[in-house]
Amino acid sequence: MLGRGLVKKAVAIAVAAGAAFVAVLCLGAVVFFALSVVIVPMAAAAVTFLLFALAAVAVVMVFLKKAEGDEEEDESSLSDGLAGRAFLLFRNRPILASVAALAGGFIFLRNPALATMVAAAFTEKSRHR
Repeated sequence: MLGRGLVKKAVAIAVAAGAAFVAVLCLGAVVFFALSVVIVPMAAAAVTFLLFALAAVAVVMVFLKKAEGDEEEDESSLSDGLAGRAFLLFRNRPILASVAALAGGFIFLRNPALATMVAAAFTEKSRHR
């Protein structure tokens, strides 16, 4: 029967997804408690959240790139300006871009004037003559 095979596959996928969820949850708990030994629990929770958020973004970017396949867009129109180059960097190299974003965030926390200049550069409209 066609329906019986489909139900078995759906149950197998649900069990695999549940097992993966429990594994990731346990990994998060292990990371949190390991960090709690070294730093205060509130900071350990923040670092654990940041770690898993970055992992989720990296996985999403990798799967989006795989799903895109052989579709080629006109990258010359995307690479205009700083925002276009940043978008291409995140699309082509998500892990490198995530590390660069974290480093940039740390630099911006240390120097708010630099953050203001970069924000102005992103919002500035290009001038055509």
